[in-house]
Amino acid sequence: MKKQAFKILAKVNKAVLPSYTRKRLDLSKATKLQMAVFGWKLYVTKNALD
Repeated sequence: MKKQAFKILAKVNKAVLPSYTRKRLDLSKATKLQMAVFGWKLYVTKNALD
């Protein structure tokens, strides 16, 4: 159940949130908001794959 919820959330994230890896964002120069979005997407992806 939990894994399925994270898979759905990952699809929503992909559609709504920007992809900083495609934009080649330098993480050392990223703003706090960009880092929060990046971290959130990483957390959701990790839990969707577990």
